[in-house]
Amino acid sequence: MRDLRLLIIPSLLSLSFGAAAQDVGEAYRFSNLSTQGTARSMGFGNALGSVGGDFSSLSVNPAGIGVYRSSEFLITPSLKINATSSNYTGFTTNDNFTQVNFNNFGLILTDAPKGKRYDRRAGKTVSFGFGMNRVADFNNSVIYNGKNSTSSASQVFESDANNDPASAASTAPTNTLGYMGYQSYLLNLNSSGMYETIVPYGGGVYQQKSTQTTGGIKEYTFSMGGNYRERLMLGITLGIPVINYHGDTYYQESLADGNTSSNPSGFKSFSYNQSLDIAGVGINAKVGAIFKVSEMFRLGVALHTPTYYSISEVYNPGITTTHTTSNIDTASILSVNDGSLMQNSFDYHLTTPAKGILSATMLLNKFGFISADFEYVDYSSMKYSFQNGIDNVTNQTYQQEADQMNQVIKKTYKGASNFRIGGEGVVTNSFMLRAGFGYYGNAYTTYGQSVQNNNYTTERIDLSLGAGFHYRNFYADIAIVHGIYSGYELPYSIDYSGVVSTGTPAVIPTAKVNYSTNNVALTFKFKLDNKHAHREGPPMQRM
Repeated sequence: MRDLRLLIIPSLLSLSFGAAAQDVGEAYRFSNLSTQGTARSMGFGNALGSVGGDFSSLSVNPAGIGVYRSSEFLITPSLKINATSSNYTGFTTNDNFTQVNFNNFGLILTDAPKGKRYDRRAGKTVSFGFGMNRVADFNNSVIYNGKNSTSSASQVFESDANNDPASAASTAPTNTLGYMGYQSYLLNLNSSGMYETIVPYGGGVYQQKSTQTTGGIKEYTFSMGGNYRERLMLGITLGIPVINYHGDTYYQESLADGNTSSNPSGFKSFSYNQSLDIAGVGINAKVGAIFKVSEMFRLGVALHTPTYYSISEVYNPGITTTHTTSNIDTASILSVNDGSLMQNSFDYHLTTPAKGILSATMLLNKFGFISADFEYVDYSSMKYSFQNGIDNVTNQTYQQEADQMNQVIKKTYKGASNFRIGGEGVVTNSFMLRAGFGYYGNAYTTYGQSVQNNNYTTERIDLSLGAGFHYRNFYADIAIVHGIYSGYELPYSIDYSGVVSTGTPAVIPTAKVNYSTNNVALTFKFKLDNKHAHREGPPMQRM
């Protein structure tokens, strides 16, 4: 097991609140789920908690499987087109990212008696569902740059070296930030025996950071449910979510034009790169019910248990410092590839929050329906658990440090309320139009919002449009969901307890990032037996 501090190294040059914030942010990343869904459910804003009859409902309200009257197979390829616009120290930079995915695929097997047997039986149907729903997407790319004369990312390495001087030595047992800074000649020892950055940032340095992330969470679902007397639908889902995350971060800092500060070490530039791979598998359960109040109204309720993950991560750093003085190598390079740095790995457990969903649907006879979902998630209940062991720097057990992070989670996050509303209009017997709206609430406490000295929020708005066509047992749906949200990012975070290059805490500029996400999906569905589909009435013929 690696030194626990290496678990937080990615945070020091990534979006973070501080030393343990990467882990806090990572917990939220894997807890903030939004079912990508079929193109049909996406079209009406994924407000399907009491609509049912859609494979996506297995990951929202599994009672939706009780609406089925026939078996089906479906698949949903999708195209993710994301764009970001970042502002850092007055400079604006744009970036974009495109990725092809599969939102879901699945098979529903339904047993429904025919004719009078169907009318006489109290338990009308029994259905089983198997497949995959994509419940989180990490594909994105962000870049920003600008001039800064109030701080330097090199102070991150300086602080780490001074807080644990032994970590900077060539014989250090682990490749800490202090080690990387000193061994790459980014730090010098001053007359007091303290490590100090060689970067003359007071005259201005040019800073650039780019981050590209890929992957997502795919939830493999095993569901069953049924229909009782055409009034009550019940369902249960066993979910096996699988995390696949890859992130590449590149940070560069160089002397800005016009920087005439004293530079005895001949500093020219340094760059820091890191790759982070995270893989995990979890387990959860979902139960739900849909009650048919009348031919016009349905109500739904669903409860999701926490998800229990087992996670492994591998972190690879690298640093290059360039100089102009003759007594230092022109470029001092440390990396995993050349053997001067070792690959670091860590295994741990994460528990994500439970979730509750209330839903209502109004059927508009043969004209379609309007549906709404209310969802509540308590993000303060996220929790880490580490394996047994002792951190050789803090002399604490790993679990004690996990407990400290869990306390930070409770201070940083709170419960969030999410709301979705949408509808489907029947244009002809074989053509439908859809639209939806989603609001995902702020999960940060006042403390969490103030840590970066701004009103950081996790609020997001989704707007969706869709259309559907069917001919006999073949169905085709298309939809687009446009998401809008903003974020604030610190390019690095400095622990000033070990900084000696400045008398007072320096100012770290904040980058504001505006995100625009677009998910275009196309679902192909094949009904294997359509003899009972008419029993739900015209608006529900798709079931």
